[in-house]
Amino acid sequence: MNYPHPIIAREGWPFIAIVAVLAVLVQSGLGFGWALPVWVVLAFVVQFFRDPPRPIPAQANAVLCPADGRVVAVETTFDPYAGRDALKISVFMNVFNVHSQRSPVDGTVSKVEYFPGAFLNAALDKASLENERNAIVLTTASGQIVTSVQVAGLIARRVLCYTKLGAVLSRGERYGFIRFGSRVDVYLPIGSRARVAIGEKVSASATVLAELEL
Repeated sequence: MNYPHPIIAREGWPFIAIVAVLAVLVQSGLGFGWALPVWVVLAFVVQFFRDPPRPIPAQANAVLCPADGRVVAVETTFDPYAGRDALKISVFMNVFNVHSQRSPVDGTVSKVEYFPGAFLNAALDKASLENERNAIVLTTASGQIVTSVQVAGLIARRVLCYTKLGAVLSRGERYGFIRFGSRVDVYLPIGSRARVAIGEKVSASATVLAELEL
């Protein structure tokens, strides 16, 4: 179990504090009836920024899911960040999913690249290359390359990445966060075997997304 953070993601504390203060002010000035919608908004904000602990599978060649959500793509395509053909698995996060991102493998960060862009619906395929996004390329101890890309969505307006070039990440280690609905694309070496299917619901770290060739 890997869990270095509070149950509520630190990225959400300012938003929660602002809405909580507003709810208290409205209730004290106008009564509970007027404040009820604000309390509902507060409950939504709290659930959005939750960041629960997750089990970390120990399987040596497992690629763990970097985010909660639903699988929207499993396909062979070109990885523009590592410059190679790859197996791509995409996970779409709606506003009710946990939005922290965790490393899919043990590896060294060999590239970090940010791209400004549009804010299309993250469930669309073209969002992978047209939306605001941040890519990290990880190199495992065996030399295999795994790319994880945070993609902003229709509502998401901020992609946060905390890792840097040369950093060593452990599988399941938290490295980023996207606010309010988004997508994560994972590019794997050709020959990797997908363990999920389109439409399947997945959980960050706990779900094995694919298996690398040994």
